[in-house]
Amino acid sequence: MPLSAGHPRTLRCAVSGGRSAQLERTGLRHGWTTGACATAAATAAYTALLDGEFPDPVTITLPKGQRPAFALAVEERGDGWAMAGVVKDAGDDPDVTHGALVRATVRHGAPGSGVVFRAGPGVGTVTRPGLPLAVGEPAVNPVPRTMMREHLAEVAARYGAACDAEITVSIDDGEELARRTWNPRLGILGGLSVLGTTGIVVPYSCSAWIDSIRRGVDVARAAGRTHVAGCTGSTSEKVAVAVHGLPEDALLDMGDFAGAVLKYLRRHPVPRLTIAGGFAKLSKLAAGHLDLHSSRSQVDKPFLADLARRGGADETLAEAVATANTGLQAVQSCLAHGVPLGDLVAETARRTAMGVLREAPVAVDVICIDRAGTIVGRAG
Repeated sequence: MPLSAGHPRTLRCAVSGGRSAQLERTGLRHGWTTGACATAAATAAYTALLDGEFPDPVTITLPKGQRPAFALAVEERGDGWAMAGVVKDAGDDPDVTHGALVRATVRHGAPGSGVVFRAGPGVGTVTRPGLPLAVGEPAVNPVPRTMMREHLAEVAARYGAACDAEITVSIDDGEELARRTWNPRLGILGGLSVLGTTGIVVPYSCSAWIDSIRRGVDVARAAGRTHVAGCTGSTSEKVAVAVHGLPEDALLDMGDFAGAVLKYLRRHPVPRLTIAGGFAKLSKLAAGHLDLHSSRSQVDKPFLADLARRGGADETLAEAVATANTGLQAVQSCLAHGVPLGDLVAETARRTAMGVLREAPVAVDVICIDRAGTIVGRAG
């Protein structure tokens, strides 16, 4: 049966790793990302564009296979276009977009154009390099784009149509809401980003998350595992599995809590620990931060510039690192000039980790990745 957007507690068993433990122990209600809401709205609108009827509720498939159903809050059709909207439910997470109306307007595209994305009111536009989208593109991130393309292709196949469509995503009051996010600093102007890698918003509870990390270490030790991986998210988890072939019970959903992993392993050691995560987050660990959440630690670009100098960067490149829009842009600039900033960050993060572990018998290696899951730095 599909999971109802109105009854999100039913998803508990479908969420993997430490996040499942978090939900089980706290009873917190999960929610849906803006990307999932936009996908549902676009799917409903495109269906109506092709056959004149809006499916309500509309069921979509998330990247990990869950099939939630979303009720439509608005629907409208005109000559050559259809629009549907879904109200975002972020569950018990204090998400700035909770309750926002996410709309998708779909029009027929030129033959052979495929699926094209536009930013409507309340959705930002990328104005600086360093993000996973090109300058000038609407701030609809890669995974939501993939979800929408796949769902529209399924609808097109059902009706025997070519999947050529233009999707305009908009979010009511999005420009005002975006002022409460990091978007303006990142050069995403005019509104919010359409985000999400799993389609699911997991409610944030520090104590529950840390407890789930400890529980994960205990399970791994009880299973006789000699190697565990602390991962910041699902992409880094996949990389750790690909590199080391680790089983599921050796994977710790570390999230932003690097310190919790290291401090618990100091008291309950496992012979080997892999720390895997995005370059920007692990640059914070390299700078000595043990809580990697954006509200409590920031990427220190002057620190990265100093590391780049140690790796052979000249002053022009070091200045480019110090003024980069994002950590990812900094590492990409260095890679283009043969400066191993990713490796330097990984090694410095490894030293931070070893310092927290003190004399515990735990060998540490670190893997830094970009948003696509490409390894940009390793150490240990």
